[in-house]
Amino acid sequence: MNIGVVFPQTEFGSDPVAIRDYAQTAEGLGYSHIIAYDHVVGANPDRPGGWSGPYTHETAFHEPFVLFGFMAGVTTRIEFASGIIILPQRQTALAAKQAATLDVLSNGRLRLGVGIGWNETEYISLNEPFHTRGRRIEEQVEVMRLLWTKPLVTFKGRWHTLPDVGVKPLPVRRPIPVWFGGQAEAALRRMGRIADGWMTNSRTAADARPLIAILEQSLAEAGRPRSDFGIEARIGFSAGEAAWETLMADWRAAGASHFSVNTMACQFTTPAQHIAAIRKFAAAVGLHAG
Repeated sequence: MNIGVVFPQTEFGSDPVAIRDYAQTAEGLGYSHIIAYDHVVGANPDRPGGWSGPYTHETAFHEPFVLFGFMAGVTTRIEFASGIIILPQRQTALAAKQAATLDVLSNGRLRLGVGIGWNETEYISLNEPFHTRGRRIEEQVEVMRLLWTKPLVTFKGRWHTLPDVGVKPLPVRRPIPVWFGGQAEAALRRMGRIADGWMTNSRTAADARPLIAILEQSLAEAGRPRSDFGIEARIGFSAGEAAWETLMADWRAAGASHFSVNTMACQFTTPAQHIAAIRKFAAAVGLHAG
């Protein structure tokens, strides 16, 4: 089963020994992947104009490529999935190079989740335009896949110019799987055209079914088989053991191929509590030690 864990970085702290222990425990318990979220900067809520977002400058986020590079060095099997990299606020060729390097050094264990994000403050801070992000991400993915599969790329698009260049080393998986986040209809239709899978934020399968219908229509219009497209659902540890199997069964019936358990928002205060929680979940759903 493709069952992973969401690295609880906003609550976990920065002790590298604890992070190593978490990654090795997840792998040893038989989890298939680790997901990490991406926010480069956080806003000060006391700034002029205030701030109403869910994260602030006090919220901890490790940069996913660097975090996964560290975890790759202390594990051998478990996959790494960004959930998601906010791609349009990053330089495309550089992100492609970082992903390729991580894929090589992890021996092909990267699944790249991408999305357009919602936080204009981050775009301002990274000197990238906010309002064109939806249009740009499609060309970004096209460029990245070219860079991952060809030794040399010549490309002239609306947003990118590549004058006969390449990245080396090329990744192990060519191309690296690209999954998308997002819930808006435009995002779902974009996924149907170009993504390998969907990382949904829907709380239940019932919530997701109307969105899955849009996605499946877009896949059909693009002439793409539904069987080749993955869906990752997240299961809240806080839902309680009695609900976990039901939630997973509902998601399977809706077409989910991957799951990840999220131990955040459970009032845990130590890394040990998060590690104990993923042990409990693994035992409850019948994971087998790797």
